[in-house]
Amino acid sequence: MKKIAFAGHSLVFDRDVRKRLLDAVEDEIKNGARFFTMGRYGEFDKMALDVCKELRNTYQDIIIEVVVTSFQQINPIIESDQFGTTKYYPYEDVETIMYDIENEHYKRRITVSNRKMIDNCDTLICYVNKNYSYSGAKRTLNYAKKKGLEIINLYKNI
Repeated sequence: MKKIAFAGHSLVFDRDVRKRLLDAVEDEIKNGARFFTMGRYGEFDKMALDVCKELRNTYQDIIIEVVVTSFQQINPIIESDQFGTTKYYPYEDVETIMYDIENEHYKRRITVSNRKMIDNCDTLICYVNKNYSYSGAKRTLNYAKKKGLEIINLYKNI
């Protein structure tokens, strides 16, 4: 099963990027992708989650996974559902995962999680300004290139 990861800058200034993201994700679905994984730290991550959820209305078999770096980011519901499953807000309608990062310094947890996410995917859809000298999104993009992933960069100089 083809797996797609997302990474991008915390702030998105391009008003048209959502449309490009929607088109890119739908193209990947049409080409066999069914698994989508993203972090939860910035505008691009939120946009990727929203787009995947929207497309799940049409393509019900896609799996959406949100990578968290701390259990403080999710809150369990006090009552489980009728099947005894505890859901976690705000991600009650998607899968959540936390990699084994407890021993990492808290400032490295996002970087380590991004690398583990890339290690388990085939394609990276990103929003990364390559001209930035330093950013977590750029480090993730460079790591994905090093690992040989297909890269779809939605960033455009405006």
